[in-house]
Amino acid sequence: MVKNMASPASVTVDVNKLVDIFKKKRRLFELFSQSVENDFLSSPELNTGVPSVIHSVRSRIKDESHMYEKIVRKISEGRLLNEDNILSEITDFAGLRILHLHQNQFSSIYEFIDDKIKTKNWRLLEKPVAYTWDPESVEYFKKYKIKTSLKSSYYTSVHFLIAPANRLDGTCCEVQVRTLFEEVWGEIDHSINYPVKTDKLANIEQLRVLSKLVSTGSRLADSIFKIHDEGKV
Repeated sequence: MVKNMASPASVTVDVNKLVDIFKKKRRLFELFSQSVENDFLSSPELNTGVPSVIHSVRSRIKDESHMYEKIVRKISEGRLLNEDNILSEITDFAGLRILHLHQNQFSSIYEFIDDKIKTKNWRLLEKPVAYTWDPESVEYFKKYKIKTSLKSSYYTSVHFLIAPANRLDGTCCEVQVRTLFEEVWGEIDHSINYPVKTDKLANIEQLRVLSKLVSTGSRLADSIFKIHDEGKV
């Protein structure tokens, strides 16, 4: 039992009951996540050519202990969580990462997602967000009318929250789209900051520096492929 600090009445939240909601719907989340992954991997436009647009796809379903920890953390931050809103407040129970080599490949992935929305295979539960600190990337994502947001850690990735077009039962899947350079940064950050964030200022600053190096690497990869493609007949 966790006391919700945001409630004036000091309501006590049964975290186990909230975790149980996800446990009961686990199979629905798994099936939808698998179908989304299959759609990405079966697209000829995204999986042919050298290099193909999609380098690889990673998937995961949060386990019960991580869900418990996340709910407790959200409550401690002042979020009002209950059985009625838990599925809309925590939306990353199921997740996919779509990895690609360089930023210019994002356009094909975006068009694929947009087409799935327009043909009513999927629906967006909220507008996509591009997390970036880089002014050039901000301008890049403006072309797709994607809002940008800055995280203090300099985390970079584009997030889409999608759901089945014909269901309103809370089932959804968070799709993260990022370059391989960004994935390396994410893996290092995860190792340092999860489940407990580091309080070492040197690590915090090093991760910010690494994020800038990652951005430089992604731009250089774009330049390499642009020059390479210009030489093709």
